[in-house]
Amino acid sequence: MDIEYLKSNGVDIDSSLELLGDIETYNEILETFIEESKEKVERLKKNKELKNLENYSIDAHSLKSDSKYLGFKKLADISYNHELKSKEGDINYIENNFDELINEYNKVMEIVNKYMEG
Repeated sequence: MDIEYLKSNGVDIDSSLELLGDIETYNEILETFIEESKEKVERLKKNKELKNLENYSIDAHSLKSDSKYLGFKKLADISYNHELKSKEGDINYIENNFDELINEYNKVMEIVNKYMEG
């Protein structure tokens, strides 16, 4: 596991380590994120389709918070926009920008999976 790999892929590991204390804690939280975020993303998809923006905003908020703690700034920013827009009831924004959220999530998962293997 190489934190330079994370840095070179745009992960703000330094601010995460300031928040979390050490790399062991970071790695533990990252493992939990890998497991739990898959379910969150599935719920986001489902709630988007059902137009259930109240539940959508809960998972968008959670994804934003986790991403921020782990240094995934772009995913945190995108998730934050989805949280705000879902609270405003803006289903058009959610539908028009959902692919961007999923693409960034997939990019992050690719990075963290390679990091965890290393």
